[in-house]
Amino acid sequence: MELFRFGAPGKERPAVRHEGREYDLTGLTADLDGSFFETDGIERVAAALAAGTLDPVDTAGQRIGAPIARPPAVVCIGMNYAAHATESGAAPPQHPVVFLKHPGCVVGPDDDVILPLGSTKTDWEVELAVVMKRTPRHLTDPADALDYVAGYALANDLSERAFQIEVSGGQWSKGKCAETFNPLGPVLRPASELDPGRLRLRSWVNGEPRQDSSTADMIFSVPELIVHLSQHMLLMPGDVVNTGTPEGVALSGRFPYLRVGDVVALEIEGLGRQEQTVVGHRAAG
Repeated sequence: MELFRFGAPGKERPAVRHEGREYDLTGLTADLDGSFFETDGIERVAAALAAGTLDPVDTAGQRIGAPIARPPAVVCIGMNYAAHATESGAAPPQHPVVFLKHPGCVVGPDDDVILPLGSTKTDWEVELAVVMKRTPRHLTDPADALDYVAGYALANDLSERAFQIEVSGGQWSKGKCAETFNPLGPVLRPASELDPGRLRLRSWVNGEPRQDSSTADMIFSVPELIVHLSQHMLLMPGDVVNTGTPEGVALSGRFPYLRVGDVVALEIEGLGRQEQTVVGHRAAG
C-alpha cells in the first residue's frame, strides 16, 4: 500500500495505490494528516481496499504533493552516519544530534528547489523520513518504539552550509529552513510493510552518483531515535522525523554545491524516487 496526495499546491487530494491501481480517499478522509494517522487511518484504508469500497482515480499527469499535509513539526537528526560525520569534520556523536526545520519547508517530491538569496553552498541530503502515528512519552525500550510510527517516506533535507555553519551563531536553523528545503515523498508506506533498518538510499546530481548507502549504517536506529526524542520533546501525530544522511554530500569537498539548473534525484528502496530542478530565488511579495 502506498499513500499519496496529488493536485496543485494547497489543493492536494488523498489517494492510495495498491496492486497497481489507484483509489480516491476523499470519501474516507479529508487529508492525510495527524488526525488521520492517530485514528487508525491506515488500517481503515486497508479495510476499505479489502472490501472494495474505494472509487478508482486517475492521477496521470497530475502533480504529486508531499504524502502528508503540512506536519506539526519536522524534527531532524544530524550526523547519524559515521562516514558522513567524518566527511563533515566531526567525530561520530555519542548522543543524537537534534535540530528542527520549519514545517513550511515541506513540498512535493518533484517540486523545484529554490536557492535562497545569496546562497553559495546549498547541499542535498537523502534521508529516511519517519511519520508519527501517535505521541510517545518517555519511552525506555526501543522494542516499543515502532508502535508509534505510521509509516516511512523519502526526504531531501536540503541545507545551505554557509548559513548553517558560518553565520548560524551555533544553531543550524538558518541553513535548514529555506522555502522548498524539505521535498517529501512521493509516497508514504505503512510501518508494517518496511524494515527501516535495511533500506538502500541513493542520490544523484545531474545524473552523477553522489550517495549510496543503507540505513543499516545508521549510528542510532529508528527505534533508538524515537526513544531518545520521546524523552526530550512531545512528538505529535503527523510529525516528520528525518533520520540523517549518509556520506556523499557537497560538504565533503568532493563535489560542487548546487547551482541553478542542477537536477537532484533521490531514491530509497521501497519508497520511490524524487527529482528536483534547482531554480533561482523569488522576488519578495
